[in-house]
Amino acid sequence: MALYEHVFLARQDLSQQQVDALVEQYKGVISANGGSVGRVENWGLKSLTYRVNKNRKAYYTLMDLNCPPAALNEMERQMGLSEDVLRFLTIKVEAHEEGPSAMMQKREERSERGGFGDRDRGDRGPRSFGDRDRGDRPPRSFVGDAGADRGPRRPREGFEGGAE
Repeated sequence: MALYEHVFLARQDLSQQQVDALVEQYKGVISANGGSVGRVENWGLKSLTYRVNKNRKAYYTLMDLNCPPAALNEMERQMGLSEDVLRFLTIKVEAHEEGPSAMMQKREERSERGGFGDRDRGDRGPRSFGDRDRGDRPPRSFVGDAGADRGPRRPREGFEGGAE
């Protein structure tokens, strides 16, 4: 039997219990056709890059599968017919990863840090760019000096107040 990683996206208006019911349904399809499901990770409700069938968000779920190709084809056929599944992707792998996936590791790191807004900025303070070297540029001119070296302004042609 082959090893696969399968990710599917479920509609945003489903509840987490309905998404879990979908996972159980597809687990049953795999086991009925002689396969087995290993790790199942619910990545939660995430924003989509672009709208898919009028959905801006979707529930992401990862499943590690050990099944014959016929079982996978049947599960994908049923997912294609389901209105609750927006997209799915299956990748054949040599071996399943041990431990949590990269998405779950990111979530754990965020929770340990305290979220997005609590980044450690060191002793630079908020929004400081440090001591950047500006190179050999001349000093910036002030507002009053903006056009001193350009000479007098002439009205542009074709505009109100300009020469015709």
